[in-house]
Amino acid sequence: MKIKQFVTMKNNMILSCLACFFLMLTACEKANIDVDTSEADGSAIGEVSGVWSKGSVQHIKGDIIIPEGKTLTIEEGVTILMDAENKPEIVVLGNLYALGTDDNPIRFTVEEQYKTKTNEFGKLWGGILAAPSCQELVLDHTVLEYGGAITSDASTSVKMGLYKKVSGEALPALWFSNADGKLVVQNSTISHFHEDCTYIEGGKIIFANNRFFSNGVTGGEAMNFKSGSIADVAYNLVYSVNTNALKLSNSGDKTPQAYIMVYNNTMLNTGWRRPTAKGGSIWIEASVRVEIYNNLFANTRFGVKRDPKKPEDNRSIFSNNWYFGQDQLTVDQFQVGKNDIVAGSNDVRGKLAGENNPKFVTYPLETSVNNYVFDSAWDFHLQGNSPALKSGTLSFKPHFITGLVMSNGLTYNSPTPAVYAGAFGTKF
Repeated sequence: MKIKQFVTMKNNMILSCLACFFLMLTACEKANIDVDTSEADGSAIGEVSGVWSKGSVQHIKGDIIIPEGKTLTIEEGVTILMDAENKPEIVVLGNLYALGTDDNPIRFTVEEQYKTKTNEFGKLWGGILAAPSCQELVLDHTVLEYGGAITSDASTSVKMGLYKKVSGEALPALWFSNADGKLVVQNSTISHFHEDCTYIEGGKIIFANNRFFSNGVTGGEAMNFKSGSIADVAYNLVYSVNTNALKLSNSGDKTPQAYIMVYNNTMLNTGWRRPTAKGGSIWIEASVRVEIYNNLFANTRFGVKRDPKKPEDNRSIFSNNWYFGQDQLTVDQFQVGKNDIVAGSNDVRGKLAGENNPKFVTYPLETSVNNYVFDSAWDFHLQGNSPALKSGTLSFKPHFITGLVMSNGLTYNSPTPAVYAGAFGTKF
């Protein structure tokens, strides 16, 4: 009898231990997919998909992954608070649609107490990293700020072989890598990132009506495109990025050949905080095919500049761009024949300091070229008597003027070119 009771007790103990073990496994599994997709605020770590509802606050406690074949849709007014201690990454294996509005943008940010002078160039979270399996990614009326954390061997991106696949790299705000995918970034702001804002390795792409400012400590571009990219880049404002507003390259050996159309953008003070051969405004290299029209360069360190050892495709076109320099050094550095500056037809350059003032509504052109602190009161529209208002050309057709159609039913069109130089024209 005692033996039978002992066996029964032993079996009960084993069953109890097994039950606890499976309960622990269930709890661990649940923690890895803990995400609230209801109207209530939530927190997330591990795999996520579904909908983050309008106006909610999502606390990202650790790295999150949108699984392949799944979609996360973020509705207007959502605030995504990244844990500044854990420095999470957002890995997109499926699709991501961040659909803010002008009145209710989406914000990828950190708690207010971390937005200090010490952290002005971020590194408080990683970035949005879209793997080759990501088919579609949209950032519309979306703010990304205070990211660019440095990878380590423990980083999800390093373990999964994403971005540059090694530790010690500062992550961009956005990495996209599917040459067959679709990427739209419009009406959005990227600021306070450590190095590159975007690093794009392929796709059918629209970048339009965005703002880039206060980015880059010792390096980094606002928009960095590689092979496989077919892109329209228009009506963007780039202020004092560390290196170039745009780096356009066909490096990477992807198909198709990179073909980037850049038109009606305003670039100011770019390149001065990276005093090397590559620090400037637009850098082109490695057989990239480009068309560059109607852009306004004000106090940028150089004009459009090529890599003389690896120049652009000879079908590239440069036309109707406007250059202004407040001092003589700046003017001298955008002259054709020096510093591998690219010549364009119908460009406005001038040869004297202060010549061809575009007449912004409020921006003081004497602002130091090393200034990277952005004042939201500045207005880069052109005054009604600006000589740049009719300097542009309309004799080209952007890649996606008829639209990029997404699987969720939304269509995004590249903007129509304007006859003025820069991104803004007159205010009224």
